[in-house]
Parts: sequence; structure tokens; C-alpha cells
Amino acid sequence: MQIKSFTKPLIILAAIGLIAVSCSKKKGESKDLLLSTMDTTVNPGDDFFKYANGLWIKNNPIPAAYSRWGIGNVINDEIYDRLRTINESSLKEGGTKGSNTQKIGDFWYSGMDTVSIEKEKLNPLKADLNRIARMKSTADVLAEVAYLHTLGMQPLFAMYAGQDQKNSDVIALYLEQGGIGLPDRDYFFNTDKHTADVRKDYQNAYLVNMCKLSGINPQQATGVYKLEEGLAKASRKLEALRDPYKNYNKMSIAQLNKLTPGVDWAKMLPAMKVKKVDSVIVGQPEFLKQVAANLKSASIDTWKAYLTLNLLNEYAAYMHKDINKENFRFYGTVLSGAKEQRPRWKRVLSAEEGAMGEILGQLFVKEYFPARTKKRYEDMVENVKTAFGERIKKLDWMSQSTKEKALAKLAKVSKKVGYPDKWKDFSSLRVDRGPFVLNMKRAGEFWYAYNINKLGKPVDRTEWDMTPQTYNAYYNPSNNEIVLPAAIFSIPGWNDDDIDDAIVYGYAAASTIGHEMTHGFDDQGCQYNEKGNLVKWWTPVDEKNFADRTKKIVTQFNNFVVLDSVHVNGEASQGENIADLGGIVIAWDAFTKTKQYKEGKKINGLTPAQRYFLGYALGWLGHQRDEALANQIMTDVHAPANLRVNGPFSNVDAFYDAFNVKPGNKMYVPAKDRIKIW
Repeated sequence: MQIKSFTKPLIILAAIGLIAVSCSKKKGESKDLLLSTMDTTVNPGDDFFKYANGLWIKNNPIPAAYSRWGIGNVINDEIYDRLRTINESSLKEGGTKGSNTQKIGDFWYSGMDTVSIEKEKLNPLKADLNRIARMKSTADVLAEVAYLHTLGMQPLFAMYAGQDQKNSDVIALYLEQGGIGLPDRDYFFNTDKHTADVRKDYQNAYLVNMCKLSGINPQQATGVYKLEEGLAKASRKLEALRDPYKNYNKMSIAQLNKLTPGVDWAKMLPAMKVKKVDSVIVGQPEFLKQVAANLKSASIDTWKAYLTLNLLNEYAAYMHKDINKENFRFYGTVLSGAKEQRPRWKRVLSAEEGAMGEILGQLFVKEYFPARTKKRYEDMVENVKTAFGERIKKLDWMSQSTKEKALAKLAKVSKKVGYPDKWKDFSSLRVDRGPFVLNMKRAGEFWYAYNINKLGKPVDRTEWDMTPQTYNAYYNPSNNEIVLPAAIFSIPGWNDDDIDDAIVYGYAAASTIGHEMTHGFDDQGCQYNEKGNLVKWWTPVDEKNFADRTKKIVTQFNNFVVLDSVHVNGEASQGENIADLGGIVIAWDAFTKTKQYKEGKKINGLTPAQRYFLGYALGWLGHQRDEALANQIMTDVHAPANLRVNGPFSNVDAFYDAFNVKPGNKMYVPAKDRIKIW
């Protein structure tokens, strides 16, 4: 997934100075877009990321409310300003009951109504809290777990409906590891100081404080932590989740019952509103064994505390300030380093995006993504696809039979650019001016039902999993598709018509289009065929040749050190690193066919080739706090932004030519050692 600062199972994966600079441009000029971000005191062959982005980083410190700050934040600020206007206009207009205008306006009203939120405190969730408090048996615990799942929460384990990886025409039910309050299982066990400090705060401060705020005996925090620690111990590491075969274990309901003694799934699934299912795909069987063990070992008081805290963690951001602040203190500050919360209106917009973002998207694209822009990027996708095909044909490590299958898969990669042709139906989602948390609760219920109701129905291959205003993109292996929302092509303060092809091919074609297309051929994507099914289509020799090359990129990134002794996880991040390198070289081939490249004219002293690589680096412009960086290394399959520039560039011959990189430069790698995959 293209991520500029997201994750769905299998698919996957965000400045004031820049705005001020961009406002000074004139039509046809591009100097402010590139030169104003560059630190020309840095040798591009030593640290290209700093060379391309260093001046902007120096002039744009991270605001207190953020754990990272970069081009994605600036774009999101532009988008938020536009969405705020839409919300305020909808509130003023009113709209008939059930209309999109009414829903947008009432959602905005309830989210901004802090007086009522503070007055209500925990009252909107009183029925849920009382029900949990009345639990007396394991059967009650399972009933509550089932109910909370129907609200879109995922206590104890994760569950969702998605395309069967081995039969993409069928929607299957998946059960996977989850249920812990820390971002990754390694937070429970790693011994470095940062992780130990986070773990200590979670165990001795956050859980205790949240128990107090919810009226639970704070001594129950110990039991909750031990319960989660058991789940974490049975969870697979980030890199182990990358093997689609090992994480695909299809079982009948009878087999699932045998795996989890004490849990009758024939009763549990209907309670979770799952109907007509005779099998499930279990991601990590050993984890579900631990779930069953916990049900036997944990006391009923521990379960009451665990489920209460799950409920409040889910809704903390939409509740009164005491719970909201404690939740932010841990997840925002301790984990990510942010010093204060974002303005409330931005937080309300973020919530609205999750609740009903496509309603906003319909208005957003009508105003901000014209047909000519959509066509420019649709054409660019085809140009990149053509270049990829030509590159596959020239590979010296792949046999002809595998090349033919790779080309067949590439030919069937479908593109979704800008926005969907068919919008989701939100008519059944109730939104009113009542408690904000209840609007979010109903939204969670709506999305759970939307997902689980796919079971037994034909696969809708037209569906989008992101809204048009999302600054992100993804590749879906089951659909063999790349999905490119309108916002991913944005450059802050700039009209698309005013940006030359060199920048656009680096910024959009390499870091997004080519990147996502290469995901179909990374270490995971390459295991799915042209129909999106998990099958073997490589010859054994070709498979080994590919693995030999991917091992080199794993080693390269394992050797990158951040935060003193912390290394990048090359195994976990290899798919993104393969996609970055592939996107750069494929889009470069496509760019060399453009008029701008062939004419070779400099703009503001920069050649088309230099502008291409600078355009790519622009897409990763930004910096982050150490806490956020440490969290990313442990939980994210993406390497830090600077390494997503310097890492792949050190393997690209055209980069050496463009910037005269020589032996002695820190990024120099001898030609024979440069990694070449696609």
C-alpha cells in the first residue's frame, strides 16, 4: 500500500512553509515547488532526502499537536479546510431528514457540541456499561464479545468478511489475532528502554487511570494486562503475518469448535449476525487456542474490566474530556510524541471521514477533481503499465513461461482513479444532533453490517475501500487492482495543470502508480495470479531467482539504523521496499518517453531527470518525532520516509547519472551490487 504517513487485511497499508511558498508561484513557474524545499549545502550523493527536503524541514518544525509533519499533513489541511466549508454549509442549510445534507450538518453539530458532551459524561453508554457489569459467566462474556463485534469493535480477536484468497469470486469469513491494547505484540516483550517505558505506562498508568474513570476497581488493571499479555504471546510477529499460505487455514465450524474448546461457534456466529457460513479462514490457529485458554483462566471481574476498557477505548475520542485526555495522553503522547491534541474541528472531520466519508467524497470530487485531471492520471497508469510490460520482457532472470504469466497478470491489473463510479448507500445510517458518541456507535454498527452482509453475495469488484479525499492509495491482490483516490495526486497550493511531467512522474507515477502496480509483484502480491487467487504460477527456478533478489533488499534495509541501535525490520518492510524500487524504475522508463524528457530543457537549472527524482522525494517530504519513529519500526510495514528515498535511489542507475554520484559518496553502491528486481 502507498502510505504517506494506513491497513486492511491483505491490501494493504500521510506546512505552513510550503503553503506560503506555493502561494508565491506564477503560472508556468516551478522553481518554488522544488528549490524552496532543497538544502543545496548537502551533497545529493550523500543524503538525497536531506538535499531534496532539508530546507523545508528546517523551516517547518513539527507542530505540538502532531507526531509527524510533512506534505501529507499540508494536503490534509487543505482538504480539511474544504470539508469544513462543506460541513458548515450543510449545517446552515439543514436539509430534509435522511438527506446527505442533513446527515453532514447534524454530525458536525453533535461533534462540536462540547457542552452537551461534558454534561452527559458516560450516560450515553450507560446501558452498555451496565450490561457488562451484570456478566456472571463465560457464556455472558462470549455474548458480550459477540455484541461488541456487531458495533464494529474487535475485542478478543479480529473478524471480517473478505474475498477468499484462494477463490476471489467468493466472500469468506476470516478470524485473526487481535484484542490487545498496545499496537503490536512486541510491545509486551521487547526489552529496549523506549518499549519498556511504553509498556510500564500502559500497565501502571493508563489501564489504572481508565479503570478509575470508568468506575472499576483499579486493581483490575493487573488482570487486564495479564490477559492481553497472554494474547500477545500467542500472536505472530509482524514479519510472520506476510506469508499468505501460513496465515490461511480453512476450517469447518466443527474443526473451529475443536480448536477452541469452550466456544460454541454455532451459537457465537449467529450472535455476531453471521449467517449461512459453514467454514471460516483462521489466520493464526495458535492464537484462537489462547483465546479459549483465557476464557477458562481469567476471572469474571477481569473480563468485566477488559470489555469495559475495550468499549471506552473505542469511543474515548468522542466522549467527555477526562476520558478523551487520558486516551490521548497515552496513545497520542506516550506512543507517538504529540504534545497536544489537534483542534476539535479537525478531530470531528477525522471521525466523520470514518463514519461516512463517501458522502463527503461526492461533494469533494465535484468541486476539486475535474475530468481533465482524472484523464491525465488514467493515461499515466496506462503509460506505466506499458513500461512495466517492456521491463518484464527484458528480464534476464525470468523464464519465458513465467514472463508470459506475469504479462497476463499485468494486462489484467485494473485501475480505479479519482473516485468510484457507484457510491455507497448510507440511507440506513441514522445521524442526529444527539450525543456524538452515539452517532459514532451507529456508524460502527452500520459498517459492521455492511461488511458482514457481503457473506453469501457476489463479490462487488467496483467497490472502493478508500474515499476520494484520502491521501493514500492501495493495491488489492484479490481484485488485482490499483486504487488511486483523487487526493493522492495533490501538491499543496498547486493546480495540477501547472505542474510539469518530470515532477508528476516522480511524485505520482513512481511513488504511487508504479508503487501500487509493483505490489502485484512483490513478495506477497506475486503469489496471486491474474484472477486474484493464491496459487503457484512461478517455475521453481524463477521463484528462487526472485527470492534471491528480495533477500538482498531485506538485507539492505536490515542494515539501516534509526534511533541509536534500532534497525529497520527488513523482512516486515520488504513488500513496500520492493514496490518503492519497482515504482521508481518503471515510472522512470515511462517518463523517458515524454516530450519533456526528450527535449531535455532545464527548468531553473534542473534537468528533467533531476526534476523526476526530486519529484519523487517531494512525495516523502516531512519529519517525525522519535516516539512516532520507534512506533513505526515496531508496527508498520513501511520504512521511514528518508529511507524510502535514499534506499531505493542507491540502486537506480539513472539516479547516479542524473546527480553524478561517484565512489566516495555515502549513497554510492558499486554497479555490480545494486539491487535489481523488476
